Amino acid sequence: MRIDHPIFTDADKAREYLEAQRWPNGPVCPHCGNTDSAKITAMKGKAHRKGLYNCKECREQFSVTVGSVFEHSKIALNRWMFATYLLTSSKKGMSAHQLHRMLGVTYKTAWFMAHRIREAMKADVKIDGPLGGEGKTVEADETYLGKREDQTMPAYREGKPYQSKKRATHKMTVVALVERGGSVRSFVVESATVESVRKILFTNADRKSTLYTDESRLYSETGKSFADHDTVHHSSGEYARGIVHTNTIENTFSVFKRGMLGVYHFCGEKHLHRYLAEFDFRFNRRSAVGVEDTQRHQEVLAAIGGKRLTYRRIGQAAHA
Repeated sequence: MRIDHPIFTDADKAREYLEAQRWPNGPVCPHCGNTDSAKITAMKGKAHRKGLYNCKECREQFSVTVGSVFEHSKIALNRWMFATYLLTSSKKGMSAHQLHRMLGVTYKTAWFMAHRIREAMKADVKIDGPLGGEGKTVEADETYLGKREDQTMPAYREGKPYQSKKRATHKMTVVALVERGGSVRSFVVESATVESVRKILFTNADRKSTLYTDESRLYSETGKSFADHDTVHHSSGEYARGIVHTNTIENTFSVFKRGMLGVYHFCGEKHLHRYLAEFDFRFNRRSAVGVEDTQRHQEVLAAIGGKRLTYRRIGQAAHA
């Protein structure tokens, strides 16, 4: 899809395109769920804007943006289409500053738009089901980045590099699982402990799977609950032993960190889970599994329903 496509330049074309994605079988009332076309009429006349419908079942009016992350937005739909396309087609993300320049909106507006789109990208574990299964392989690992917001520094150490005898206690912690040839799921945790890792694995991975991890003790006991558990010893320089490796999850971390360092530069801990949702969405719909930019764009538009994100709620942190 070219960047001069009509849906990126014309608000009416963008609305028609969005209606086709959200309502492939005709308008659906977001208030009562009515799908009967005989009871839904398009509002016409100079007093009504284009794309406004009336439901005779509940007597409510609605448009294609009602009940979605675009609801109550004064930004033209063609700009929303362009923003969603840029975020879904850029492998390492698109900064709010870049969106602000390309869309012609303020930086604050671009930042809020990006977070709304990330909310649409958020996976629904209940619908997607567990990763892996019989005969399949799941890799698990944890990574650390940035700096925790609740970190305290003694007065005598102000302005000096942070030092700790414990590993990465001052960094934000992410635990992720990836099914080989399939999807990835990443989670922000307050700290990587046996309990937090066990909860994530048991909730998101089928125990009939083969589990591959590094030699960390976080997975020693939990791994016994899976069909098989094997490890590679990174501390001794071993990174692969035949099919036993964690290179898949390491690669996802690499793309994520390159995006966070090279594109976004900084991320507060309370927003980290939204950036993880963005990178997970693109990885799970990558070219290697047959999904290209246009389809990826269509899939995020199909997922905007039932999700709302207000400016006040955007700063709420989410830990696994």
